[in-house]
Amino acid sequence: MKTGGKLIVEALEANGVDRIYCVPGESYLAVLDALHDSNRIQTIVCRQEGGAAMMADCHGRLTGKPGICFVTRGPGATNASAGIHIAMQDSIPLIMFIGQVASHAREREAFQEVDYRAFFGPLAKWATEIDDAARIPEIVTRAFAVATSGRPGPVVISLPEDMLTSLADAPDALAFTPVETRPGAEEMARLEELLGKAERPFVILGGSRWSEAAFSHMQKIAEAWSLPVGCSFRRQMLFDHLHPCYAGDVGISPNLKLATAIKQADLVLLIGGRMGEMPSSDYTLLKSPYPDQTLVHVHPDASELGRVYRPKLAINASPAAFVEAFSARSPGKPPIWAPETAKMHQNYLDWSTPPETGPGAVQMGPIMSYLESVLPDDAILTNGAGNYATWVHRFHRSRRYATQAAPTSGSMGYGTPGAVAAKGLFPEREVIAFAGDGCFLMNGQEFATAVQYDLPIIVIVVNNGIYGTIRMHQEREYPGRVVATDLKNPDFAALARAYGGHGETVETTAEFASAFERARASGKPAIIEIKLDPEAITPTRTMTDIREKR
Repeated sequence: MKTGGKLIVEALEANGVDRIYCVPGESYLAVLDALHDSNRIQTIVCRQEGGAAMMADCHGRLTGKPGICFVTRGPGATNASAGIHIAMQDSIPLIMFIGQVASHAREREAFQEVDYRAFFGPLAKWATEIDDAARIPEIVTRAFAVATSGRPGPVVISLPEDMLTSLADAPDALAFTPVETRPGAEEMARLEELLGKAERPFVILGGSRWSEAAFSHMQKIAEAWSLPVGCSFRRQMLFDHLHPCYAGDVGISPNLKLATAIKQADLVLLIGGRMGEMPSSDYTLLKSPYPDQTLVHVHPDASELGRVYRPKLAINASPAAFVEAFSARSPGKPPIWAPETAKMHQNYLDWSTPPETGPGAVQMGPIMSYLESVLPDDAILTNGAGNYATWVHRFHRSRRYATQAAPTSGSMGYGTPGAVAAKGLFPEREVIAFAGDGCFLMNGQEFATAVQYDLPIIVIVVNNGIYGTIRMHQEREYPGRVVATDLKNPDFAALARAYGGHGETVETTAEFASAFERARASGKPAIIEIKLDPEAITPTRTMTDIREKR
């Protein structure tokens, strides 16, 4: 006979879990007590449940295995909901366990009681509650299967407090069986036929369920077929940006030449992605429901095929399985579009060359050029949401798989907790978090987690004293009528030192390189505050340009 808490931990161990992210709560003390005796699971204590959920998301994003987080009931669970929404929109495997009120108090609006099936039902792939401790091995194993199969996503499991302390005779937990969806020979033959008729094909990579091997297979495919390849919004780590077939980032405000090429393509091969509102430029690059282009859509979840776009050919397969099959095939004749592919790559190189000038004493263009020159190819870059991220997505040339963690849902506050998780997973690699001043203060307290676990991340805080994206839209729609977008910020470098980390302040472009090297050399978690002129709102337009509609 074992307690429910013990059975939870044993089920996690059986499924290969080696770390969890949590904010402790009295509602699941029995699980914490069982974790005390586990020599296979490291418990990472976080400072806010949203940060814990985002760390679990980053874990799933970079490894392909479900990130695990534990939070307490009521405000703990609702704090974590932002991370669940991120994992759902980004198709990331994650399992969150929530301590729940005792069974006898249910439906009495007990202390911190929430109906988690109702609350997380629309946000998660599956939300459930375990009422009988004997069913823990069954439900936890199912949770891993649900989180990873088809289109991956978050699972939420509620754990009544008395269930966790009850004794049960349950079978030993077994690891879940992964499900792979592969393309059929007939579908692959049809794809070759469509490519044989095409004159202007274009490939867009997105979604999850990729791997290092899939990354290599995709490069082999691009080379063999001379296919131009773009990466969907915040999925840049899926293809080497300096590969001669890379055409650019199909994200927010893409290169106009790239957008034109996609619109004029006669065949679009969409692998793994959903091509939602952001990468489709509000459904204009691909028109919904009937694209102008011949669409071949590859996705691991059959329910996603035909949901927004009607494809000419729908292939129900994971990206990894699809590119493995496709890489074994080669064109029967030299592709006629090879010169156009080379031209698209040159357009990308021109587009991704940072500007040298701009308003104010700090120029982000030279800073990005410096970072590109010193960061190793396997460095991991994380960020949340805001106009500052434009500098990263446009000017960082990704070279390797599993080097990017950023929410396609546009959630602020992701960069710091994401960096903490990434550095814990890959301590030998450099991890750089980018954040705006508003973005950092959403979850900046997780810098304390980096200090606690001696994780020397570097957080670059781009401080322009405003909620920049909202101010930009405000000035465009209501010129000169500024409200609710000004920020009075702390001294971020002093804040880093107060936490026990290293702090730097950059007020001119020339100061950045030495500040970055001191942060590197400190061996501590570090914050580099860049004081950016709010006029420098995008790489190509100032706030005045936007206000005056120039």
